[in-house]
Amino acid sequence: MSQTASNLFETLRQKFGQQVQSIRAEREDEFYILLSDSDIRPITDYLLGEFDARLVTVFAEDRRAAENVFYNYYVFEQRGSPQYLIVRAPVCANMPEFPSLSAELPSVNWQEREIQDWFGLKAVGHPNPRRVALHDNWPEVYPLRKDFALETVLPEFEGERHIYRRALGKGVFQIPVGPVHAGIIEPGHFNFAVAGEPILYLQLRMFYTHKGTEKLFEKLPVHRGVFLAESISGDSSFSHGTAFCQAVERAAGVEVPERALIMRVVLLELERICNHVGDIGAIVNDVGFVVANCHAGRLKEALVTLNEHMTGSRLLKGMACIGGVRRGWDVAQLDTLLKSLDWFEKEFKDLVSLIDSSDSTRDRLEQTGVLWPEKAKDLGIIGVGGRASGIDLDVRRDHPYAAYSRFPFRVPVYQAGDVLRRMQVRIEEVGESISIIRRAAEESFQGEFRVPVPVIPADRCAVGSVEGWRGEIIHWIRTGPDNHLQRCKIKDPSINNWPALVEAVQGNIVPDFPVINKSFNLSYSGTDR
Repeated sequence: MSQTASNLFETLRQKFGQQVQSIRAEREDEFYILLSDSDIRPITDYLLGEFDARLVTVFAEDRRAAENVFYNYYVFEQRGSPQYLIVRAPVCANMPEFPSLSAELPSVNWQEREIQDWFGLKAVGHPNPRRVALHDNWPEVYPLRKDFALETVLPEFEGERHIYRRALGKGVFQIPVGPVHAGIIEPGHFNFAVAGEPILYLQLRMFYTHKGTEKLFEKLPVHRGVFLAESISGDSSFSHGTAFCQAVERAAGVEVPERALIMRVVLLELERICNHVGDIGAIVNDVGFVVANCHAGRLKEALVTLNEHMTGSRLLKGMACIGGVRRGWDVAQLDTLLKSLDWFEKEFKDLVSLIDSSDSTRDRLEQTGVLWPEKAKDLGIIGVGGRASGIDLDVRRDHPYAAYSRFPFRVPVYQAGDVLRRMQVRIEEVGESISIIRRAAEESFQGEFRVPVPVIPADRCAVGSVEGWRGEIIHWIRTGPDNHLQRCKIKDPSINNWPALVEAVQGNIVPDFPVINKSFNLSYSGTDR
């Protein structure tokens, strides 16, 4: 046990006695604490208060076959520290319930309800224990329990569908939008209560296209899991693929070649630039600035063409692999990369100048869809939406991975929390990404770009974290026998950030909803997974 882990264990043991049973350092930045029971509340209060910690994610695991218990996992991080502290709280199989944190920590609302839906563990004291991942008319099944077979065919669904809160009051009406939308997007239901045009409140319903991704991971050999990870959210294929690969590499003790680490940085930043540019165009398009959107679309097309030249895929699929990347780059490709960046940077500055020159655009974006920093912190908002509302988090800086520690960069943070600042965060991140790629391209690309991966020992746990272009992506795995996985937990940033949309639209008018929604641009697929 490291000295840091030992000191932490002694501190917690003195404070909480035998409830803290053991601490194990899987690696220098990943500590596991085992509790004697499921009541995490006192330790959570202590870690959040005394250690200035943040609760990153909450999830469950079915360990009945091996230990006759379920486990809830609570992943904490401390500001300024690269370590993840993962608290394991056993939940008795004969009494499958645990104390809820959601009343005090709204950020875990959906995550605790997912545990209820997937595993049948009751979150006692949850302020809104309704189903979130499984819809109301599903039968009583718990798909992530080990005794639920992936091949199970469920009967036809019957019973009541989701009942929305009624709009009450004279002149108050409901406007249902979705789940099927006019655009080519995935389904999600938005139910507005309005008094004229102002929005009083919004109710969300997601998980219309739940794909059972976490269950699918349990049936695949580890190397095939990379392709499944790439499909979690198509516009974040390399980010999710990399997070998964990093988790497996950490579990297997694989040292990824330096060349591959640098290439991962370049590809992750290309994915960030491509999506940010598309979002900037879509935001101004939703307030009528069609010309600027056309320019942004032209730049995005140039970027996805560059992606294809560098990887063979416009969405960077097929490059992530365990042990490195699937293929290297030659001198001609690197030359094309740098020339394309030079051209793009000039054109992007022209686009930003065009947008800045439009007072009417600024008028529509400023003070629209405000998410105040206090509310963002309470809801656990991350990524672009969080940084525009004062949440200074970035996995690239806080938990350095790949080769990011070699390329310092600035994290743009604003306090106003409106659509304008969410767009401004994207604009500034594009500039930082261009700088990172240029410096990375100056490094040597000689040597191996992939190493062989040995047979991965069973029963090892590991976290893989990546700052995707939307925000923090977490993959947690437990390895099983025969190079398969026992469990793979996926956390896309959208699962944190949908509640931000509910807060940000209040008091705005209905015609501003599209641009507020686009300024967050959350992933239906990443949420439904």
